[in-house]
Amino acid sequence: MSDPNILFKTLGDSTRRAIFETLCRDGEQTVAALTSRAGISQPGVSKHLAVLKRAGLVCDRHEGRQTHYSARTDALDPLIDWTSQMRSFWSKRFDDLDDLLNRMDQ
Repeated sequence: MSDPNILFKTLGDSTRRAIFETLCRDGEQTVAALTSRAGISQPGVSKHLAVLKRAGLVCDRHEGRQTHYSARTDALDPLIDWTSQMRSFWSKRFDDLDDLLNRMDQ
């Protein structure tokens, strides 16, 4: 399981996030296909893909001279767990605030 801090740092970059979102939405893509959409050079896309791969967010498959990348959405599980914990935390805090405000109104 990936470290949430690594996932946040990796997806904190808007270009990497866009590449990951493209792979999630459109499925497996070659580096060339991702480059045509990314608005940056092929070496730039490859560097971002390497970071995404190290974080466990993408995997690659070689076919001849081309490398195909796909998203590993299960790698987001630590972020889903973290956001669920934060939702519970803040929900309780808002309930406590609501109770306090109701007592103050009486």
